[in-house]
Amino acid sequence: MDYFVGVAKQTLFLALIITSPPVLLAMLVGLVISILQATTQIQEQTLTFVPKLVVVVLTLIVTAELMSGQLLSFTHWLFDNFAQYVH
Repeated sequence: MDYFVGVAKQTLFLALIITSPPVLLAMLVGLVISILQATTQIQEQTLTFVPKLVVVVLTLIVTAELMSGQLLSFTHWLFDNFAQYVH
């Protein structure tokens, strides 16, 4: 049972690490655009979608090697220690 909890904890932590750059940058872009919309009184709901999409795609392109490296490293570790988790 302790093995499962440890693997689940590492999996959730890895998911947090991998998803944080695109999510944080999308949140930052949304905040900046919301401030601009509030100051200019432009209330177009679709205005935030395209910049967020572009930032998320660019972030995924820039960090793809790092993310895939971490996922592959975790997968190799999980498969190497698979015998410990199956009794």
